[in-house]
Amino acid sequence: MSTEVARPVEWVGIDVCKAKLDAYVLSKQAYRIFENTEAGIVKLIAWLRTYENVQVVCEATGGYEAAMARQLHAASLPVSVVNPRPVRDLARALSKLAKTDPIDAYVIAKYGEVTEPAPTVFVSELEDELKQWVTRRQQLVEILSAEKNRRTLLLRGVARDEVNEHIEWLEEKIKQLDGKIDTLSESTAEWRSRKAILRSPKGIGPVISASFLVLLPELGKLNRGQIAALAGLAPFNRDSGKFRGQRKIWGGRGSVRALLYMATLSALRSNPPIRLFYQHLLEKGKVKKVAIIACMRKLLICLNSMVKNNEMWDDYKVTALLQKP
Repeated sequence: MSTEVARPVEWVGIDVCKAKLDAYVLSKQAYRIFENTEAGIVKLIAWLRTYENVQVVCEATGGYEAAMARQLHAASLPVSVVNPRPVRDLARALSKLAKTDPIDAYVIAKYGEVTEPAPTVFVSELEDELKQWVTRRQQLVEILSAEKNRRTLLLRGVARDEVNEHIEWLEEKIKQLDGKIDTLSESTAEWRSRKAILRSPKGIGPVISASFLVLLPELGKLNRGQIAALAGLAPFNRDSGKFRGQRKIWGGRGSVRALLYMATLSALRSNPPIRLFYQHLLEKGKVKKVAIIACMRKLLICLNSMVKNNEMWDDYKVTALLQKP
């Protein structure tokens, strides 16, 4: 009776920029350059098919990797889109201090071999559209905040009038996007069900709940520690020998933290369990910023549990959950 031997993974690192794709096959030390165009990606796919059991790794580059990653996925070539920061940390650990495209492609491939990241799960076209509108709204909110800050420096005159006009336009545009996001997030039964659960706590409105659908689709699929780490709300120790440093949060999805921060500020006013938990932390001597972050983490854990168990918010159950360490 013969036993099938598992084929080794062929790790391929791809350094992505706007114009080109630098690909490096780790075990074969093979390096090729392709244009970051539809025709170039087709050639990249044909080249990758000459190797067996390929696993592609690339960094998230603000969107330049999106077309390539989707086409590789459509061609049944697994691809992992990873955070650039730990890749650079590995480069420093490997003493690869020079930064060139071939070196970057090599380090990315090496990062794949060392960490074995799971292939990225790509969303449907409908999810991608909702995510684009949610992202666009966040961009406009940031611009609106900047314009309001600029207005405080302008006491009078045509410049202040111009800023006021822009603020009014931004507020109207954000209002239109709110309606579009709310409508689109009601287009599937699964979204309607999850959105109803996410909206059940006081402090979370239609836009934030819809944003969670696409910015944190892992809700309900991970344990409490994993979901907190994914959002960048898991505290990490800073201990060495007898030294015990202050625990700090690090990494994660900044867009999700921003949503949780706004939801938590609203919950501190209108949500009894969250408000009582916050007051309890203050009474224990926690500074306000630390207490708010702790409330954000607890709120996220509660939402994760609710989605996992298909349950609406319940003040009594949540109060019991908040008492857990």
